[in-house]
Amino acid sequence: MSQVRLLSRRNFLRVALGMAGGTCATVVYARYIEPRWVNYVHMDMPLDSLPADMVGATLIQLSDLHIGNKFDWRYILKAFERVRRMTPELIVYTGDFISYESDEQFDQLAYVLEHAPTGQWGTWAVLGNHDYGMGWSDRRIAARVVDLLTQAGMEVLRNQVVTIGGLQVLGLDDLWGPNFDPPPMERLEPGRPTVALVHNPDAADEPVWDGYKGWILCGHTHGGQVKPPFLPPPMLPVRNPRYAAGLIHLADGRRMYINRALGCLWPVRFNVRPEVTVFTLRSRPPA
Repeated sequence: MSQVRLLSRRNFLRVALGMAGGTCATVVYARYIEPRWVNYVHMDMPLDSLPADMVGATLIQLSDLHIGNKFDWRYILKAFERVRRMTPELIVYTGDFISYESDEQFDQLAYVLEHAPTGQWGTWAVLGNHDYGMGWSDRRIAARVVDLLTQAGMEVLRNQVVTIGGLQVLGLDDLWGPNFDPPPMERLEPGRPTVALVHNPDAADEPVWDGYKGWILCGHTHGGQVKPPFLPPPMLPVRNPRYAAGLIHLADGRRMYINRALGCLWPVRFNVRPEVTVFTLRSRPPA
């Protein structure tokens, strides 16, 4: 009987030590490995009536850098260098460039932007809620961010439409900020391929799209940063629980892609690697 008890204790200790070891390994992975393990997601972007000379071009989406003091963002510079070596034709940045605590973040962002890649044909950006500071309402902070982005060679779209080589790019200011004011969709030229940039995917549910059929590129959610296997992320900063990450087909023909963020709010990720999205433009005949 004592031998059986001894074996049971040994088995219990093995299981307990194994569980403790697995927990420690998971914590180390989620804290020190995955937050810096950038995933380069490659996918096609079919667009209605895309001009022939734009077919096969590369559009790269970067989102949510969150430059500040909450994590070591030096790995972002390595990702920027890899993107630069891809020599993409188009690059878009979908908001939250800083996590504002003080004006120190402007100096940090200026340093990071010295390494920021730009597209051969064009580079566009929109602002996120964190670019307006704490409370998402400080226009002074947003203006400083816009100035730094402009100096780095980006065109910041604030409820504006631009056209490059037959492709329309619509950029909306952040949904939670004080400047969300989408222009009438009549300003978009019918029949032209269009990509919309907007930080918060909940903006896709606002009654402002009026027959828009193009792509919408978003960030904001970070994919939840932590996602248990086979379960949705327990925390998402959106109203619509569908809007976690990846490609989402909206019922009216729009396609929305939610980037999982290159930076983070806190340096913990599990099953939600930081992301750079690499789109290849394809032509889709109009319906």
